[in-house]
Amino acid sequence: MASTKEPTKASYWVEDAVALYEAMESGSDQVAPTANTYAHMLLAWLRFNPETQSPISATVELHEPVRLLRCLIDRDISVALVVSDRAFKSNEEAAMAIKVLSKAAVEMNVSRIVSELGMAKVQGSYAPDPLEDIPEAIPVQRVKKPDVQAIHGPDGSVVDIDIEAQIEEPEYEVPFNLANLRKHLAQVTLARRVLSEDSAARQKLLEESVYDVAVERLKHQATLFENLGLQDKGLNNADLRAWMWAWHERLQVRIKAEVANLVQSETRAKSLNRLGPFLSLIKPEKLSLLTILEVMHLQGSGGVTAGMKTARALIAVGRAVEIEYKAEMCKKNNIAIPNNSGRTDHGFFSNLGYRDLFARRVAARKYMEDSEEWTSDWTQVVRVRVGSVLVDALMDVATVTRTALDKRTGETVSEQQPAFFHSYEYLRGHKLGVIKLNPVVSERIAKDQLRETLHPRHLPMLVKPKPWLSHDQGGYLYNKTSAMRYKDSQEQYSYLRQASSLGNLELVYASLDVLGNTPWQINRQIFDVVLEVWNSGKQLGKIPSAVYEEPEPEKPENFDRDPKAKTIYYARHRQYAVGKANNHSDRCNINYKIEIARTFLGDTIYLPHNVDFRGRAYPIPPHLNHIGDDLSRGLLKFGESRPLGERGLRWLKIHIANLYGYDKGTFEERIQFVHDHMEDIYDSVDKPLDGKCWWQKADDPWQCLAACMEIKAALESGDPHAYESALPVHQDGTCNGLQHYAALGGDARGAAQVNLSITEKPSDVYTYVADMVQESLKEDIAKGDRIAMKLDGRIARKVVKQTVMTTVYGVTFIGAREQIEKQLKDNGSIDIEDAWAASSYLARKVLSCIGDLFTGAKSIQNWLNTAARLISKSIPPERIPGAPGSDQIVVKRPAPPKKGKKSWSKEQMTSVIWTTPLGLPIVQPYRQVKRKQIKTQLQTVYISDPNSPATVNTMKQASAFPPNFIHSLDATHMMLTALECRSRDVTFASVHDSYWTHACSVDEMSAVIRDTFIALHSSDVLTKLDEELRERYKNHKIPIASLKGGGFLTKLGYTVKDRRVVRLNEQSAGSALIDTEEYDVEPQPKKGRRRPRSIEADEFDEEMEEEIEENEEEEGNDNDDELDKRFVNLVDILPPLPVKGQFDVSTIKGSLYFFS
Repeated sequence: MASTKEPTKASYWVEDAVALYEAMESGSDQVAPTANTYAHMLLAWLRFNPETQSPISATVELHEPVRLLRCLIDRDISVALVVSDRAFKSNEEAAMAIKVLSKAAVEMNVSRIVSELGMAKVQGSYAPDPLEDIPEAIPVQRVKKPDVQAIHGPDGSVVDIDIEAQIEEPEYEVPFNLANLRKHLAQVTLARRVLSEDSAARQKLLEESVYDVAVERLKHQATLFENLGLQDKGLNNADLRAWMWAWHERLQVRIKAEVANLVQSETRAKSLNRLGPFLSLIKPEKLSLLTILEVMHLQGSGGVTAGMKTARALIAVGRAVEIEYKAEMCKKNNIAIPNNSGRTDHGFFSNLGYRDLFARRVAARKYMEDSEEWTSDWTQVVRVRVGSVLVDALMDVATVTRTALDKRTGETVSEQQPAFFHSYEYLRGHKLGVIKLNPVVSERIAKDQLRETLHPRHLPMLVKPKPWLSHDQGGYLYNKTSAMRYKDSQEQYSYLRQASSLGNLELVYASLDVLGNTPWQINRQIFDVVLEVWNSGKQLGKIPSAVYEEPEPEKPENFDRDPKAKTIYYARHRQYAVGKANNHSDRCNINYKIEIARTFLGDTIYLPHNVDFRGRAYPIPPHLNHIGDDLSRGLLKFGESRPLGERGLRWLKIHIANLYGYDKGTFEERIQFVHDHMEDIYDSVDKPLDGKCWWQKADDPWQCLAACMEIKAALESGDPHAYESALPVHQDGTCNGLQHYAALGGDARGAAQVNLSITEKPSDVYTYVADMVQESLKEDIAKGDRIAMKLDGRIARKVVKQTVMTTVYGVTFIGAREQIEKQLKDNGSIDIEDAWAASSYLARKVLSCIGDLFTGAKSIQNWLNTAARLISKSIPPERIPGAPGSDQIVVKRPAPPKKGKKSWSKEQMTSVIWTTPLGLPIVQPYRQVKRKQIKTQLQTVYISDPNSPATVNTMKQASAFPPNFIHSLDATHMMLTALECRSRDVTFASVHDSYWTHACSVDEMSAVIRDTFIALHSSDVLTKLDEELRERYKNHKIPIASLKGGGFLTKLGYTVKDRRVVRLNEQSAGSALIDTEEYDVEPQPKKGRRRPRSIEADEFDEEMEEEIEENEEEEGNDNDDELDKRFVNLVDILPPLPVKGQFDVSTIKGSLYFFS
């Protein structure tokens, strides 16, 4: 009536309809609304809401879609019936109804409604499906367990078990975690059908709470068993999720009663340390689910078979409760994201949205200032006590029914048993309390693979990430994410938060925004080939075969007689078992990538970034991103295309040569390489799996195939220079860590090896080192060394590459040996039984050759190492009574030392801290583990509280400083390049020291790379670091007792007679008075004990560190008490910087192959 017969009286008719609906909804007329009722109310909203062309009077209150949907759900009326009702006269109106209800469902976090509406639209329309012509990926499968059926007696008890006979051809099933991912991605696909233009709503679906999804999954499983009539009849034991739902129903009742009793008893006792308030923060239903999910997730962790460490379980559950409470508070005070129909050039927010966001940020900050208590971290003790109550309750109520056959009587017997029990185990000589799982539970977990299903896995975003506004505000729109990845380091968090509040991180945040705003798409051509290979089950590149192809080692005939043959057989069989397991794991991992890529075909996606504690940037979505392997990179291309141009076509050819592995020739030689193989390139594109398969021999085959497809399309386009290309082209640094060391030290010889100098052909430091190692073998071969003779002629570039690359990042001998062993095994150049000895031999050779080649880098490494060791041994003045600067602070003096012990060791808590050129504070997190005893309802547990003060780990602080400092520099260089590229409108992405852009922009990006590197190292980075350390630690003092071993002071340039050390005047305790005197601090060695050797300034390494630490711990000395009173200023013994060489960093501007 309001729309057709009497449009002039629309307000009258709509008002009448609304009044009638409200009467039905209230139940006053004893008439309930139907699907048709809701369809008419929805239609009234669509035609007459304030944003339409014919809005009705403001006096008539129309019911919004969210309100209508809530009533629909409460009355359990299918939304499909509503949108298919005859009230909608056209397909357009029905489609609009589906759209507004879908947006309402997203706003309410009800994903099942979105899925139902998606199915309704699929069934009721002929809209094209974006994935219609794409076959599904055949998922990884495993052998299905035989079906077990229970035979019930008249009383409902289980009287027999019928196990289906194993057929010759076994059945297979999809692992639960993968099946769950596929179902979730199917919902995402359906959401695209109904919300194709509303990326913001689809993004909210992607970030939906994992715990809500888990509830729905468990509830559905329990309902299924109930419908089959199998509840409470023992057969529930056959499915883990049904058990978990039963535990959940019992546990939430138990928790509700437990919390009520606890609050009551604590109120009567007037307890100060109350748990009731913490346990009352979240509803019992959610507490129950959190407890079950966390405990099940931890099974098999920490070296405990079919169980977990008690302390770890209690902390995990307590932390989960804390995180969920804070998440609820954030959701409660959520900053609403303004809705708009599309994205603008400025990102997802409109100008109005930004103003609204600013106003809400001010309000949110005021709220946080008024309610600081909910934002503060819980102590580890509180977490343990909260976890103890919940885990203890779970262990009381969680039961399973075990059924077995009595061998004496032949009868089937059943027994109710606890699902968890408490016990003790010895692990590496320590007695530990553990929570063990009932064997039937652990067996079921092995089948269901629940571990990967319980915690969220972030997916790429459909809109540009939220700009980074502070240390924990940015990235995902609805899920809180930290700008830095750090593990239990309160110190790093404090420095980051302070730097952010002072506005020192704006450039870091801006660079993360640049990386996150780079648009990506799935490369459809590559995806089609990948899917075909995957579904065929064959091995190609990094895609493993569906069936492990390596033959199982046969047991030798002399197995029982020859111990050596037995050892070799066991070694080879162990390698076979590991290889088979890795094959299955790799295939599951790639299955994830393919499923995600298929879901996002045709979409533009974004990868939000954050940094690790050293400042290196990483995409947050873990499964499919450009930092992944060759397959991941091949599947991705930029979301925007740009014309190649003449230079772009040239760089595309060079890019193909680089990907193939021909990257050591000149640029002209690489271009000629591509021209020579143009026939192979065309064949690779036309027949990627049936032709010559030239691309499959490349170092990076999938990226190489993508580049081949791009250049063929460009050349056949008619105008290659105008061809729109979206393929990323890379510029990679030559052993970038060594490049930074050479620039820092002005090392001309090292610079020439890593392409900082101007050369006609690119230098290859890896081949150079491999040749040096091969040359050094000759002397050992002449002596008849068996390992040297086996390695002769087999020292390939690839064998030494990783070790050379990571040497500058502080790789140890053990790490180098493992790297080389892996390469030797992979290329099959040596027998497995000789791999350990050969890799140990080669590791020594490689490290020796690198030290000879890069002396400048070694001297800087030693300076950084020594500085870190001194810093970690130092104590701030406020912690030393009588020292300058301590007179204003009252400090408790450590207890008098026992013989042979150092009284100041507990005060050595100083971490190595420095600031990157972009203002990011770096705090090394390496500290000694400090444990605290807590009594709980289960047992007394020992926990390590990351928030409590603990002494630093001197060895780790020292050995990690050189690589961490270099990582912070290459991260700074990347961020500077990203910011400059953004200012020039050059698309930019990076994989640490590999920078990506469009082919047409390579020249411009290359100039930016060189300019930013020169600007960075022209600022005299090492001098600024030295000045910062001297300023930061200017009043720190080091106890002489902690430097007495190994001749360390001699290494620093002190002699026995001229050392001037500070002696605290104990007669004037509390004052700043000190006197100085000469004192021989070097202890005399005891009889029968080897005196530690003296070392030169460039010989300090980890082996000497261990020797010093051992001597410091073992040597008791009569002078210990006297030495404990003597200190030396840290800055007085901090060694001077190594002398800088003559290399001019501006030379890099003319180097063609610096990044290439």
